[in-house]
Amino acid sequence: MSRSVLPDSPPELVVYDRLSACPYLPDQVARLPLRLPLRRLSGRELDDRLALGDRRQGVLLYRTACPDCSGCEPLRVDVPQFRERRSMRRTRRRAQAVVRVEMGPPVADARRVELYNLHKSGRGLGDGQTPIDLESYSDFLVDTCCPSFELRYFVGSELVGVAITDRGADSLSAVYCYFDPAYQSLGLGTFSILEQIALCRRLKLRWLYLGLFIAQNEVMRYKAGFLPHERLIGGDWRRYEQPQRS
Repeated sequence: MSRSVLPDSPPELVVYDRLSACPYLPDQVARLPLRLPLRRLSGRELDDRLALGDRRQGVLLYRTACPDCSGCEPLRVDVPQFRERRSMRRTRRRAQAVVRVEMGPPVADARRVELYNLHKSGRGLGDGQTPIDLESYSDFLVDTCCPSFELRYFVGSELVGVAITDRGADSLSAVYCYFDPAYQSLGLGTFSILEQIALCRRLKLRWLYLGLFIAQNEVMRYKAGFLPHERLIGGDWRRYEQPQRS
């Protein structure tokens, strides 16, 4: 495969562009070109790419360009307008009673690798994949091309979850969150999003990007419950104020 340079700011090198099996929907073909920025992105440059639908994987960026499917819709929460639903408020209070939150740079170590693999297998997300190792974890979640940090969730002295987050000039982007399934009753996935929304408010940021909403994928549908939000559909951000009926 020949490599090409895209004249963006900064320019980007396309390092992979092939059709593959879709990681989200069965029997679908995906195209997720991977692009390497030729220098680290500023917060404003990250905002610009997020607004176009980009996601980050390690030092690489990607955006769906699938030939026969448009099921993936980037989703962002309008932070100043967001209001907790009653169930979210209960989840937040339940977690806050026992969970301590720390923020710091992304780290790769044995405990994080263990938690990541527990989360993948315990929630049925691994799909027979080989467990991640320390080097692969670092490539995926620690190496970055933009300002990034992690939120660490502790019960007592035990690390039970981590949320990798990117920082733009006017946004945060939730890259990946994982937690020990033994603590699933705490609702750490929802709690983590609420923590990131609270952090956006403290930093006076407009948007929290939650990655891809996929209506046909049960694991990805929960994101639509954070309202109001916008979804990137056909090149335009469309606003959703009320829950949609399935």
